Amino acid sequence: MKESWSAFDTFEPHFRPLVVIELAKDTKEETKEWLIQRIVDKKKNGGAQLLVKPLVKEDGGKIDGNQNLYLVGASHLRLLLGAETVGLVKECNDNSMRTFTYSSRNTFKDFAEDNHDFLTMAERQYIIKHEFENLRARDERMIPGYPQAKLYPGKSIMRRLLTNGILLQIFPLHDTEELKKLRYTWYGQVKISYQPLDEIRCYFGETIALYFGFLEYFTFALVPMALIGIPYYVFAWEDYDKYVMFASFNLLWSTVILEVWKRCCAIMTYRWGTLLMKRQFEEPRPGFHGVLGINSVTGKEEPVYPSIKRQIRIYLVSLPFVCLCLYFSLYVMMIYFELETWALDFHEENESYFSNLMLFVPSIIYAVVIEMMNRVYRYAAEFLTSWENHRLESSHQNHLILKVLVFNFLNCFASLFYIAFVLFDMKLLRQSLATLLITSQILNQFVEALLPYWLQKRHNKKVKKRVYSIKVDTDLSLFEQVNLEKEMGTYIGTFDDYLELFLQFGYVSLFSCVYPLAAVFAVLNNITEMYSDALKMCRVFKRPFSQPTENIGVWQLAFETMSVISVVTNCALIGLSPQVNSIFPDSKTDLILIVVLVEHILLALKFVMAFVIPDKPRDIRIKLARLEFESLEALKQQVWATHLGEQMY
Repeated sequence: MKESWSAFDTFEPHFRPLVVIELAKDTKEETKEWLIQRIVDKKKNGGAQLLVKPLVKEDGGKIDGNQNLYLVGASHLRLLLGAETVGLVKECNDNSMRTFTYSSRNTFKDFAEDNHDFLTMAERQYIIKHEFENLRARDERMIPGYPQAKLYPGKSIMRRLLTNGILLQIFPLHDTEELKKLRYTWYGQVKISYQPLDEIRCYFGETIALYFGFLEYFTFALVPMALIGIPYYVFAWEDYDKYVMFASFNLLWSTVILEVWKRCCAIMTYRWGTLLMKRQFEEPRPGFHGVLGINSVTGKEEPVYPSIKRQIRIYLVSLPFVCLCLYFSLYVMMIYFELETWALDFHEENESYFSNLMLFVPSIIYAVVIEMMNRVYRYAAEFLTSWENHRLESSHQNHLILKVLVFNFLNCFASLFYIAFVLFDMKLLRQSLATLLITSQILNQFVEALLPYWLQKRHNKKVKKRVYSIKVDTDLSLFEQVNLEKEMGTYIGTFDDYLELFLQFGYVSLFSCVYPLAAVFAVLNNITEMYSDALKMCRVFKRPFSQPTENIGVWQLAFETMSVISVVTNCALIGLSPQVNSIFPDSKTDLILIVVLVEHILLALKFVMAFVIPDKPRDIRIKLARLEFESLEALKQQVWATHLGEQMY
């Protein structure tokens, strides 16, 4: 029997703060009282039935400057019922994975009524986030105290508070003791070992853990390329005839690693339970706006925005802007080639050590300019995608990723394609690839990890001085923790991290046959990336909310698209090699036809391999099929019992 929401009170003898709410300093008292009442009110009354506690002194007085900070928690029973609501999947006593239900709670491994650690802290915070997102207006037509902040039945209260600047931020608190343990096992020891992915998942959630799992897998997948590349570099540095073998191995490698990753991903997400989680109906994203209307699917009142207006914005504004940016990128590329010509002429005239160094200056400048253009364009792409006003977050992300990937691909690789297939200069291609790869890696490490860490450390010292200057009688560690964390930067997601790996995969799979050390530098970069990203997650940013996921999403398609392009590129490089050209000394047409034929055969082989290699291991497919069968049988029994009950009455 399903437990009723009214069967328990919100009282909890040992309040454990999980989430922090920060309101604007000028928030009106009636707004605070109304919001807190809605959060603590029972579910039957439209509340979230959570626990709220302001940051207060021991005598009950609020601390100056922190009147708008509130700690949010929930009772153990409330969290268990919330776990059933969001559809969390947990391991049973028979080692199978099943959707958690409160009525069958005793069948789950490690469950006990007094075991408050049955749910991970990340899962508890995710449940609270889910309740906040589903805290909706009932009869209210506006936020109390703010007539301009309109509400309507079914409107998300938290989203309206955020868009009107009343609610500044909601963030989950760190667990200081667990974080210390995680930091020690993750990056506190300098040793060659696997990352503690299960511990990362328990603390940060599946999305973050899956990124680090992919980073680790990709690094190991690069090792064979690196091992082949080192002797290849040593013994065949100037002999470009021998890159045919390396390019051939590249073709196979880029396909196999992505197919094997799908299986590894399925194993991890099944163990974590997210492979079985049912997709929930996607609500409109917070930034979506339009005229109030009725959703034809749900029948609920919500903003409605004509699709034709969105299409006009995409095709008449966003698309021309992206094309203009691509043109500008090509223009900058041509300036780079002029600098290369100048550096080469300078070297031929002077023939010195300094002139030899000058040969690398244009590539270094171009690499820095590429990084700057990528970051500026990213802001423009985010603005345009928000302006397009997509209803769903998934649609918003897909359009943003498409814009960014197209520009980044052209910006980073156009010069390499031009050198390889227009100038036919393999020596310059090797030099440009090496410079672009190494410079971008150094810049990314500095901008994404070292600089934020240094700035955050400086800021923390200022915050600590301010905290200690306030004489408080409450738990100083909690007070200090909340004030430190609320000033930390917000982790915006894994977008930039995956983008960096995507571009790295492009450098390695497209042209590494002419620069065999590309994979070596990629491995070294990724090892340091693991440590710097771990440091970033634990010390620089606020703790992000957990987000269950079953795979790396649209990035899987992006990597697979890059692997298809790599097949075409490597076939073309093989066709350009003197070794292959010597076979067709008289007829270039025959050579082109043979290269195109081989490329089509390899693409067909690639898709056959993708079809033949199952995305999920056999044992997981059997377990999933068994669960589906049991669900259908349970549904039949439920229908039969209902039908029998109707006949009896």
